[in-house]
Amino acid sequence: MKRPVLISITAFVALFMLHHDFWNWGSTALVFGFMPVGLAYHVGYSIAAGLLWYLVCRFAWPHSLEKWADEPNTDTDH
Repeated sequence: MKRPVLISITAFVALFMLHHDFWNWGSTALVFGFMPVGLAYHVGYSIAAGLLWYLVCRFAWPHSLEKWADEPNTDTDH
């Protein structure tokens, strides 16, 4: 398995585990004086998930499959 794919899978598993932020459930703290800490956490989580998806598309995407899909169909059975 190529390194970018392995790193992507590891990051996905880490984000999956971090999504369940049970440590913020009982907190009444506010971030910036108005935003509940759980909501602020999920804002950061969403940014991290978007960044991960960008990096996966940039570095771990199987470009050889795209080249294969763009080739003309030479199958004459249809």
